[in-house]
Amino acid sequence: MKPSQFFNEEQKKNITDAIKEAELNTSGEIRLHIESDCKEDVLDRAAYMFEKLAIHKTELRNGVLFYLSIKDRKFAILGDAGINAVTPDNFWEEIKETVLNHFKKNEFDTGLSTGIKMAGQALKEHFPYQKDDVNELSDEISFGKEN
Repeated sequence: MKPSQFFNEEQKKNITDAIKEAELNTSGEIRLHIESDCKEDVLDRAAYMFEKLAIHKTELRNGVLFYLSIKDRKFAILGDAGINAVTPDNFWEEIKETVLNHFKKNEFDTGLSTGIKMAGQALKEHFPYQKDDVNELSDEISFGKEN
């Protein structure tokens, strides 16, 4: 299955709406990237995509990547240096566990939407929304190769 076909249009809209909603709570920026496969360590691949998508270029270094490889069933959440500098080491664990619990029930869109909203709430404490906040990264889902 092609990554862009993993979700139907309604599911894609629900996820992008979740990103927009999450970003109303925080100046943090959230992206979702979906690929068909991941032949390496999931965190290494997520880090590569983090840079390729320029998530590290936010002013406060407060970008977040939700990464999903559909064939290999690999998932990671990666936060930028600004987030990691002010949060505990296990900051993403509860969110990741919530998402994975939905994945186990084949509720991929619900899991991602829920996790994304949780990330927005969690980031609010350290990176509150600013009235002059600029949306620095696209809210659209990015997709890997369509092989």
